[in-house]
Amino acid sequence: MLRGLAILLLYQGIGEAITHFSGIPIPGPVIGMVLLFLTLTLSGYTMPQWLGHTGHFMIRWLPLMFVPACVGIFFLPNTHADEWPAIVSVIVLSTLITIATTAVVMKWLLRPEAEHLS
Repeated sequence: MLRGLAILLLYQGIGEAITHFSGIPIPGPVIGMVLLFLTLTLSGYTMPQWLGHTGHFMIRWLPLMFVPACVGIFFLPNTHADEWPAIVSVIVLSTLITIATTAVVMKWLLRPEAEHLS
């Protein structure tokens, strides 16, 4: 698991360096994820089991990563107190859009499978 974490952190660091030196407005971890995906895809290898175990372990504990951000919202300065309706509206709207988009994509992806079963 330590080897998988080291690889993930290496790719995240590479992504951060690319973001820092190029000025691309994309988060470094996203660039690192894309680079890891391209490395695994273009090399022709399947994902190593040790890397999969590390990824599954991290996904299992993913909700804990949101705790600091959620706690930080409660300590917004009073200058942002009048922005609560906008913040809540954006959260509700983005959640509904995400759910609708996921439903449409799942319907589109599962349609060929359902046609084969008929």
